[in-house]
Amino acid sequence: MKTAPREIATPCPQMSLKVPQGMTQVEFFNSPANLKNLAEENGLFRTPEDLLLYRKLVGHSVEFDTSIILDCSRRILDPLGRPVRRDQMKRQEKKVWSKMTQIICDYMFEKYPDPAEHLILCGEASLDSTWPLNKPGVPSIRMIHNHFMVFPMAELRNAKEADANNPNLTDSGHNTLFLRQLSEAYGKFLEVLDLQILKLLPTEAASLQLTGYPQGLPCWEVVGGAERLKDQYFWHEYEQVLRGFLDFYRTFFSLVATGEARVPDNANFPTRLTMCCWAISVLCAWRGIYAKK
Repeated sequence: MKTAPREIATPCPQMSLKVPQGMTQVEFFNSPANLKNLAEENGLFRTPEDLLLYRKLVGHSVEFDTSIILDCSRRILDPLGRPVRRDQMKRQEKKVWSKMTQIICDYMFEKYPDPAEHLILCGEASLDSTWPLNKPGVPSIRMIHNHFMVFPMAELRNAKEADANNPNLTDSGHNTLFLRQLSEAYGKFLEVLDLQILKLLPTEAASLQLTGYPQGLPCWEVVGGAERLKDQYFWHEYEQVLRGFLDFYRTFFSLVATGEARVPDNANFPTRLTMCCWAISVLCAWRGIYAKK
């Protein structure tokens, strides 16, 4: 079967959606009214830390689709002052966040044990961590969230191929850039983290045979399987990788903007970055890209 992105049409579920009178749908999704609707109409439960588990109103999968959001909008009124990454959360918030993630993953692994039958996805991301607050159609609530989805493999196999020219499908060359120019430099940088549970997978093993995703972006194997999600040291390593990822990309984009090969002042691992000299490798890779033009 050809490796290519697939397109699945997911019908909108019949859920309550109350858009205030005089407010357009775009305005609604960029307003506190959206959060109020999530909590009151679709929220499943809220922890004392304001971690809200809710069902997706407009989701991606009809099999299983839910999210956790850190809804601190009532405590932190300034959207720019809210946590958008795990390393910005308080210790107790991270502890509960990890436990909730582990419980939901355990449920998905138990209910869908065969990877040949179901694709399980769990993605931690930020909502509008970098997007302009006045950008239409993008949530401006700026809060970290975790998304849990399950797709039947039969549905993916039978789905039609996506249009390669669809602008919503393209990665604008970012993934290809990483795959062809930055993977080796990134791997060298990660060697200094001394990871015991997370193991970086080689590029050829880090993609779905059916769709080809994630197109060369770094992927990790959890040594010891799903049980290691209950190990607090797993979450420590997870956070170290996140901080290292931020170091890598901050330095890379600084090189792009200034041409200077230097470690950022706010780097999480400044000494380690200097020791492995990966910034020079990134700079050389970037020059190689421009040399082809």
